[in-house]
This record gives sequence, structure tokens and C-alpha cells, in this order.
Amino acid sequence: MVSFMSSPATSSDREKVVSKLPGWLRQNLKIRAAQHGIEIQAAVEQGITDWCSLAATPATIDTAGADSFSTFLPPGQWEEFRRIAADRRVSLIQGLAQSVQLWLDANPSPDIERPTITRRIVVCNQKGGVGKTAVTAGLGEALAEDRNTLHPVRVAKALTKALRASEAHDDAEVVADPLDIENLPGPGLRVLLVDFDPQCHLTNQLGGSPLPMNGDSLTNHMAGDPKGDLRDLIVSVDDDTFGGRLHLLPACNDAFLLDVRLSAVRAREAALERALAPLEADYDVIIVDCPPSLGLSMDAAAYYGRRRDGEKPGQSGALIVVQAEDSSADAYELLTTQIDDLRGDLQVDIDYLGIVVNLYDSRRGYIATSSLQGWVDIKDPRVVGLIGDLKEQKEAVRVKKPLLSYAPKSQQAVGMRALAREVL
Repeated sequence: MVSFMSSPATSSDREKVVSKLPGWLRQNLKIRAAQHGIEIQAAVEQGITDWCSLAATPATIDTAGADSFSTFLPPGQWEEFRRIAADRRVSLIQGLAQSVQLWLDANPSPDIERPTITRRIVVCNQKGGVGKTAVTAGLGEALAEDRNTLHPVRVAKALTKALRASEAHDDAEVVADPLDIENLPGPGLRVLLVDFDPQCHLTNQLGGSPLPMNGDSLTNHMAGDPKGDLRDLIVSVDDDTFGGRLHLLPACNDAFLLDVRLSAVRAREAALERALAPLEADYDVIIVDCPPSLGLSMDAAAYYGRRRDGEKPGQSGALIVVQAEDSSADAYELLTTQIDDLRGDLQVDIDYLGIVVNLYDSRRGYIATSSLQGWVDIKDPRVVGLIGDLKEQKEAVRVKKPLLSYAPKSQQAVGMRALAREVL
């Protein structure tokens, strides 16, 4: 029999206890505690309390291959646990395993909170090359990650630290301190990525095939000339990683003609909504990768992201991707002017979900750091993401794989998960 060892905890009124636990059970405990937002020690404490209160010993747990496990318990709990384990003729390792399993059984994985109205995120900026497509893909991938797996996430304080460093004119690298990383369960949401750009970048980056010009397309549905069910055009993205939760509506080069075709459509600003509305019941979030344009197609995208009746502010809206350089600021002014004009003309609420500063590298000097400061100073919308200019995204594009499956522990992947939690 392997006994617990105990030693006083220095940072609390608890005492440290060390025993062994099977790896699979320890992993289940980590994930479930994270899903419920509680500390592992609190879960173990409750499990031991419940185990000690049982009238009969639970079923035996396979503890083969158990290795070291430590936690902190209230003073005296270990002594009671050891006494009851001896009375029941159960080893301490077996008793601990039964306690953990008892807590897991009593605290199943919580149901995913699904929005009553499908959230619609419009990723936009008419300036090309800022990385709208990469942010669209990374955000969607992060939202669709497995609920029963832990993923490294840069916590909010890391973003705040980088932004404060910018305000202090320090060297604000996007290299997260290991202490600023938390392993958290994926949101597990059902996500549709809509490639609304005739250049088909999102489709190509995710390994999809652009739709043929002589077939059906989103453009046809928006122009009131569908050739079939739009749902039939949707493809699933990397089921091994995202479990069938991440889908893509590919683009077609015919979208170059969209503005011309929309000019003859009734209530053209609602054309995208009319096309996508039949799909919304299948998804928690729909993310639209907008073209680098300020034409009618952008009006339709912005209108699609408007706040609907019964929808809370900030649930849907425009996510603006920029870079830390001067031309992005000029483009930002043009875009926000268009959205504000649309708000006034149609009397609708279109929320700004935030600004993502993409492809950031402080080594580019004053232009980069001062531009970042300019974005931070806007305040409303606030900066909700800071993504570094690193090689993994370029490599993922080259091999046509999602970033979060190609390099799931990269700094960019960690930043995309942080962005997803800021937007949620």
C-alpha cells in the first residue's frame, strides 16, 4: 500500500497531500474542473467528503499505471479519509480514485450554452493584406474546439500587459509569459465560416475548392437566382480536430460581379441575410470573411451583423482587423463611416465587436508601437486581439490546414483562442 504524505501548505489553511492517481482519471478531473470553473483541489475535497459519507464502498477503479498526484485539502480531512479507508479495507490510492470518480459522476460536463439567436460576426476592413481571412479562420477554429479537451489560451491579463507596455512605449512583444497561459476547455460551438470574398482566400487556406462559375453559389442566392439548396454547398473542415462542428461555405469567383447583380435586387442590403437565414438553425455562430470592398456587398454584410430584436448588444456585429501601420488607420475611417451611414440610413444598430491588431511585430520600431498605441487609444471599439506576425500562420496557409490543428500550441493559436473568449 502507498500512503499519502502530508505537509503544511504555506499559502493557505490547507495541507498538501501526495498520492497517486491514474493518468486518465487525473485528465478527466482537470477537464471537468475547468468546465465547471473550479479549482481541482475543491473538486477533490468534495469528492473525498462524499466518499467518506457513503454507506457502502463504490465499485473498484482500475488504478494500474497510477502516478504521482498532489493537491491541498483542509486540515483534518486527510486523517478522516485515512481512517475510513482503513475501516473499509481500501487502499488510499483506490479510495482517492473512487472519490474523484464520485465527484465526476456527480458533476457531469455542463451543457454548452447555445445562443437563442445565431451570432453573426462580420470580419471586415476594405484594406487588403491585413489578415482578415486568417483572423476569420482562427476565430472560427477556436470557437469550434473540443469541449472535452484542454487547449492553451492566453488569458486576458496577457493582452492587457502587452497593451500597457505599448502605452508605456516599452518593447511590447506578443510573446506570452508561460504564467499567462491557461489550459481551458474548447467552447465546442457549431461554426459556419462564410467565404464572402471573390478571391477565395478562406476557401483555399482551409483546403477547400472554390465553387465553379457555372454552378450554384452564395452570389446566386443573394441575387435571387439560386440553382439549388445553399446547404448542399457547405463542406466540413478537419473533422478529426473539430469533430464536425466547423463548416465552410466556399467562395466563387462570381462574387466579383456581386455589386452589379445586387444593384437590381429588392432590399439589397438584406440579400446576405435572406441567403443565410435558412442555415442559421444549424449553427451557433456564423462568421463572414468580407471582401476588401466598400461596395454594396459590404452594406449587405454589415446589415447581416446588425442587432436583431431580442438580441443583446455585442452578440453580433463587426470585427475590424487592422495592422499597426498608418494605412490601416485611413482604411478604418472609411469603413466606420460607411457603417455609421448605414446605421443612420436604415435606422439599425450595428455593434462594433472590437479591433484585432494583426501581424504585429514591435521589432518594426516606432511605426508599429505608435500605431498600436493609436488603436488602443480609440477605446470604443476597444482592442480585443493582438496577433503576432509569426511563421506558423504562413506555414498553415502553405499546407492548406487550419492553424489550430497545424500548430495548436503556437503563440498565434493561443492568441486566437484569447480572441474567441473576448468576442464570446
